[in-house]
Amino acid sequence: MTRQCGTFAFPGRWVGRLAAILGPLLILTGMLMRIQYHFFVPHQLAAYDHNPGLITAAYASVATGTMLLWPAVLELARRIGATHPRWAIWGGCLVIFGLFTRTFKYGTDHLAFHLVDSQGLPTALTVIDYYYVAWRDVGWHPFRMLSGAVVVGWVVLAIGAYRSGALGLSRSLSLAVVSILALGTLKGTQIPQSLIAAAGLCIAFIPLGVGLLRAGQRPSNRALLWIAVLLALFVLGQFYAPRG
Repeated sequence: MTRQCGTFAFPGRWVGRLAAILGPLLILTGMLMRIQYHFFVPHQLAAYDHNPGLITAAYASVATGTMLLWPAVLELARRIGATHPRWAIWGGCLVIFGLFTRTFKYGTDHLAFHLVDSQGLPTALTVIDYYYVAWRDVGWHPFRMLSGAVVVGWVVLAIGAYRSGALGLSRSLSLAVVSILALGTLKGTQIPQSLIAAAGLCIAFIPLGVGLLRAGQRPSNRALLWIAVLLALFVLGQFYAPRG
């Protein structure tokens, strides 16, 4: 006999709403950490060669924030879908598929930085130059096909948020401007586009997350215990992951 859970909404209130706060903040933090360096590929690799700790932390912050956006988008899409399900489906799916594309690019960033460590800056520059040429000339690739979703998805989601009343006009417009954020390997902080896009995420999502968290009860002690256990496992995995 199955138990009915008609009020359940994946990934849950605390995951979606904490993600709505932490995701945009991490992206903005990462953007500000690398703002002193020119955004284009050679300058980003040179910045890593000069200050690897800072650049690694900046890119990791942006990548982690991007990963955290998907529960936030699900939470917003759920609210849009209460009155405008088609806008919620199209906007939510396009944005989340676009986030996969961004995550793919962050993987190539990670590889490029380690090429600097292992092969030196000139070789890494040559490899990334070739990669850009090869990516431009490739025939079909799923992440290339989804590049348009990165741009269109935020606009569709913003229209749905405004039409449904999930967000007001100013916050819907802030969500739409996220579409100007550059996509590509080793794209640093563009001024002012990157900062405008990161600020738009903060304006659109953080009040949503804070407001919804205040409306509910705190997690149970049992849930907090499991969160602590999982965090400990993640930390141990970071330091004791098998190599080779």
